[in-house]
Amino acid sequence: MHILALAMIFVMNLYAFVCFKGKNEKQLLNALHHSGLFMILAEVFKQWFCYIYVFERRLNLWFFPWQLCSMAMYCSFLVTYFKKEKLQNALLVFLATFSLFSDLMALILPYDMLRDQIVLFVHSFAYHGLILFEAMLSILILKKRKKVSFLPSFCLFVIMALIAEAINVVSHLLFNDIHIEPNMFYITLAYPTTQPVFHDIAVCYGIVTGIIVYLSSIILVSFLIYIIEKRFLFSRKELHE
Repeated sequence: MHILALAMIFVMNLYAFVCFKGKNEKQLLNALHHSGLFMILAEVFKQWFCYIYVFERRLNLWFFPWQLCSMAMYCSFLVTYFKKEKLQNALLVFLATFSLFSDLMALILPYDMLRDQIVLFVHSFAYHGLILFEAMLSILILKKRKKVSFLPSFCLFVIMALIAEAINVVSHLLFNDIHIEPNMFYITLAYPTTQPVFHDIAVCYGIVTGIIVYLSSIILVSFLIYIIEKRFLFSRKELHE
């Protein structure tokens, strides 16, 4: 099922690329906005489904929508509300780098996506397929722009991570139960991250060290993705400005 889902995501995004590569910037931004709106509506349904059928009407914040992959939902929906190009670019570069990287990792290692509930299974893979679609749209838009920078999206990521940690700390103080409290961005201070490799680092060298290494790795890889995209996907004129 994992391989089949990946194949369907690849085919559908390839078809979407063919359909959207000739669209103008306004059409691409509107498609991005509507994609984000659809994800928000789907997220509302997922929260309802989890509360009723997964957690049997008991409070559980494990699926609280502030994971790194969740950020694509907000960025894509909000991008049309920012009229200044610099602000739009911050969201677009974030989608084309941080969101793209986190999405690829989630699709390759879908530990929390292969669930028995068919609704959650379909939602998870459809959601992450849409993130790839949004990353593609963002790259198509950025190709049309002259000044693109990684720094604003880096600052955006730091703000998001700080909010995620605040959610983790407050929920731990309120519930003190790892079975119902969230682990946003997988950087809770309450226990070692569950992410492969970084879990071992946290166990051996401490949770804070594990978090620093984990976030630094995300930033580094996202920056490398940005360099590759700017070198090979953006136009020569953009490259030298």
